[in-house]
Amino acid sequence: MTKQSPVKPDAGTFAKAARTAAKSGGLPPVHLWDPPFCGDMDMRIARDGTWFYQGTPIGRAPLVRLFSTILRRDGGDYFLVTPVEKVRIVVEDAPFVAIDFEAEGEGRAQCLTFTTNVGDRVTAGPKAPLRVARDPNTGEPAPYVTVRTNLEALIDRKSFYRLVEIGAHENHDGDRWFGLWSGGMFFPVIPSQEI
Repeated sequence: MTKQSPVKPDAGTFAKAARTAAKSGGLPPVHLWDPPFCGDMDMRIARDGTWFYQGTPIGRAPLVRLFSTILRRDGGDYFLVTPVEKVRIVVEDAPFVAIDFEAEGEGRAQCLTFTTNVGDRVTAGPKAPLRVARDPNTGEPAPYVTVRTNLEALIDRKSFYRLVEIGAHENHDGDRWFGLWSGGMFFPVIPSQEI
């Protein structure tokens, strides 16, 4: 059983801690922090990337960016973490949305660099893999790119359509797949025979 702090989680406390951590430059080292669990915070990230606090959208982009820098996933749960507190929040799908990408090079030399709704930029490759989940009922694809450790961005529809235009057919695990090259890796999207 996880020990819970008696202090009620507050978004203002976490925003202040994120600002302090941001002053050091780069992303805070949330992977090194091991604070006590303080409970659940009424914060939710919707599938479209909108952050809500107590049911109201957080309209200030800099504040959302700050919160995004102290986000961590442990197991299947998402937490906002400071050196002294850890609160669980709800994430409907992925915590980020990849809203655009740039492609450089072609074929096996291609690199795909994604930009998220909170301003992160990541180039797909061995440390930032692409994956496509398919709805078991409809077969509809849901593409993702890893942004940070255990944190993914759902690739938005317009970007996914653009990615499909630059995809290629390759042999992968003994079968022919349609997929994407980036960072020296081939990422399978769908078996070629299903296209």
